[in-house]
Amino acid sequence: MRADRLVAALLLLQARGRVTALELAEELEISVATARRDLEALSAAGIPVYPQPGRGGGWSLVGGARTDLSGLNAAESQALFLLLGPAGSGDPELSSALRKLIRALPATFRSDAEAAARAVVSDSAGWGEQDREPPALMQSLQNAVVRRLKVRLAYDGRGGQSTERMVDPLGLVDKDGIWYLIAGTEAGQRTFRVDRVTSAEMTDLPARRPDDFDLPAEWARVVAEMEQRRSLVSAVVLIDARFLPVLRSHFGRHCEVIAEDDGRVRARVAAHMARSIAEQLAGWGAMVEVVEPESVRDELARIGLELTERYARRAAPA
Repeated sequence: MRADRLVAALLLLQARGRVTALELAEELEISVATARRDLEALSAAGIPVYPQPGRGGGWSLVGGARTDLSGLNAAESQALFLLLGPAGSGDPELSSALRKLIRALPATFRSDAEAAARAVVSDSAGWGEQDREPPALMQSLQNAVVRRLKVRLAYDGRGGQSTERMVDPLGLVDKDGIWYLIAGTEAGQRTFRVDRVTSAEMTDLPARRPDDFDLPAEWARVVAEMEQRRSLVSAVVLIDARFLPVLRSHFGRHCEVIAEDDGRVRARVAAHMARSIAEQLAGWGAMVEVVEPESVRDELARIGLELTERYARRAAPA
């Protein structure tokens, strides 16, 4: 007996107060016999559901009882609404769902849950930046993931080439405002930037989803692989200790302190190529010294020469 069907039956009883086996069968698209067995199972489980025979009878929750299906305690309900509240602020459907969830909580939890939902505002735009809107095809891809249906995907690759393929959508990930789709393809599992998807047509074909697929674990693998690619070249630099936080903000996890002496820090920074390291360090001028390798020092010298040739003032003739 499916748990989701029992929950649906209980919610229906909670909403209507009383239902017959026939009404439940029509609502859930099951046989009357199955509906009756489901109602009997709820009663046997200790839920106050009892039949009332005769005309106008049916099954009802005794005394109009309401059942808390969440199982949340006070701390858990507050944590849930602290998380969901900011997300619902700009989404009418989610806001409506939050209100319904609050009403489903025990009365003693509701005021704190409402306060938690209004306690946090999330502004994902950086200073001087516009708020990032979700890609236009997000809703279609979300529906395909939830319904587990194949998608015919048109995609612009990194080099600008456009391809079309049939994919099995497995999950969506939001990383710092950029959305990614993890999907199965004929060539194996792939990760697509959603803002490069030019069309997504959901089909009626069921998607293949590995039984052991775990979205958080798979994304952790993707991140580890990408970070490894982004750190193929490293450089050792010397910098004043007070500027270390700024250096770390530039290189993130690819900034490692090697040693610190007399207020100066020796650190190792990394990127996918020497030019990328030099481009990030060029704006520091003399505040940072590259100890090694020569390839990064040469790139810095090249950038400096280009800037000098373009912007240096020529001495006026005597």
